[in-house]
Amino acid sequence: MTVFIGMDPHKRSATIKIIDPHGQVLTGGRYATSRHGFTEMLTTAQRFPDRVWAVEGCNGIGRHLAHRLIHAGETVIDVPTKLSAQVRVFATGNGRKTDAVDAHSVAIAALHAPNLRRVHADPELIALGLLADRRDELGRLRTQTVNRVHRLMLDLLPGGAKTFLSATQARALLTQVTATDPVTTVQRRLTAELIDELETIDAKIKAADKELRQLVTDRGSTLMALHGIGPSSAARLLADTGDIHRFATRARFASWNGTAPLDTSSGDQRRHRLSRSGNRKINRVLHIMAIVQLRHPTAGRVYYDHKRSTGKTSMEALRALKRRLSNVVYVRMLTDQRSRELTGPGGQSGTTTHSSATGSNPHTGPSDKPHPGPVFQANPAPTPTS
Repeated sequence: MTVFIGMDPHKRSATIKIIDPHGQVLTGGRYATSRHGFTEMLTTAQRFPDRVWAVEGCNGIGRHLAHRLIHAGETVIDVPTKLSAQVRVFATGNGRKTDAVDAHSVAIAALHAPNLRRVHADPELIALGLLADRRDELGRLRTQTVNRVHRLMLDLLPGGAKTFLSATQARALLTQVTATDPVTTVQRRLTAELIDELETIDAKIKAADKELRQLVTDRGSTLMALHGIGPSSAARLLADTGDIHRFATRARFASWNGTAPLDTSSGDQRRHRLSRSGNRKINRVLHIMAIVQLRHPTAGRVYYDHKRSTGKTSMEALRALKRRLSNVVYVRMLTDQRSRELTGPGGQSGTTTHSSATGSNPHTGPSDKPHPGPVFQANPAPTPTS
C-alpha cells in the first residue's frame, strides 16, 4: 500500500499529513527543519515502507526540504501551489487555510494527479539555478543604484544624465560639477559613492555572466545560440525546466511557461486572452528574447510584422511571438537533451544552430492557439543534423 505524505513547508518548520490510497488520514504532525526535527519527521514516515513525499513549492520555499529528502533516498514529487489550493477550496470546511489543511490538500492533490513531476537533485542544475538567482539579484541592484545616481544627477546637472548610464559616463559627468555649497558637496560625495558601488556591481555581473556561460556550455546546451538568449537566461531555462522530456509536447511547455493563450470564446465570438499563470521567470526570459528580436532584423521581427499586417494589435502580436519563441526554445532544449543522452554529460554530437520555428515566411499554425489537452504530433521536434 503506497501512502502519500503531503507537506506544507516553511523556513523553520514543516507540517505533514500521511494518507492512504483511499484518502484517509493515517497520521501527521508539525516538525522543525533542524537536524533533530528532520530526523524525527523521517522516522515517522518510515513506518510506512511504500511511501511518496508530495512537497508544495519544490522550486521555492520547499526546495531545501525536497533536496534533503532526496539525499536521504526518498521519492519526492512536486505539487504546484495552485493545484493544492484548488483542492483546499473545494474541500469541506469552507476552504480554511491552516498548515495542517494545506498539507492534507497537497497529499490529496498528489493522490489524484498521477502526472506530477518527480524531483531530481541534479547538482549542475542546482548550481545553475543558484547562480541565475544571484545574477537576477545583481541586475535588480544595478537598476536601483542607477536610479539613485539619476536622482542625484538631476540636482547636480541641468536636465540630469542620459537614460542609459554607465559608471564611466556617470563619473565623467560628475567631474563637471563643482561643489560651491554644503548641499552640493554632500550630493557630489553621495553620487561618487554610488558610482563606486555601480562599478563593483558591474564587475560582479561580468564575473557571474562568465561563470554562467561556462556552466551552460559544459552542460552541452546551445540555447545561447538563439537570438535574445544570454548566459543568465539559458541558465534559468535549464534550471527551472529540468528534464525537458517531462513536457510531452510544445503545447504543454507553453502552458507551463504561461505563453499559451487562454480560450475565452462565447457563442459565435472567438477570443483568447493573456495567461497570467505559469512559471513567470521563464515567461520573463521569453519576453526579453522577444523584445531583443524585435530590435533587430530577425525571423522573430518578420513574424511580428506579419501578425501586425493581419490586424493584430502590438500586444497581441508580441504575445503570439512569445508563444512561437516558446516553440523555438522547446525544440532547441529537446535537441540538446537528445544529444546529451547520446553522448553523455559534457559533450554533444553535431547539432545544428538552425532550429527556429519562426521561419522567414511565418504563418499562423496550431501552435498559436491554446490546446485543452495533449497534442500528438508525428514529428514534434527536428532531429539533430551534423
